[in-house]
Amino acid sequence: MAKREYSKFQQGVIRRYYENREQIDEGKLSELVTSLYLAESKSQKEKLWERVEALLERLEVIPSRIEHVMASRDAEVLAELVGDLQKGLGRKSG
Repeated sequence: MAKREYSKFQQGVIRRYYENREQIDEGKLSELVTSLYLAESKSQKEKLWERVEALLERLEVIPSRIEHVMASRDAEVLAELVGDLQKGLGRKSG
């Protein structure tokens, strides 16, 4: 596949996206909490939980916290973790 050439503007947009990806992912995680509360079917909830797990891994959350949230499948537990992430807690260090 040929290497894609990006304009200066496009390069800036891409760079800023990756600079802010952590905050973007935290926002998505917050939205998923709401979606889990509102989801009606089991299949909807299962798809949402899959997205939650992927985001938690990408955010480098401590594995034991990911396991706890995924084992409980409780939106309140997830909401608590999201609050901790926004305070700067719950991630792997260094």
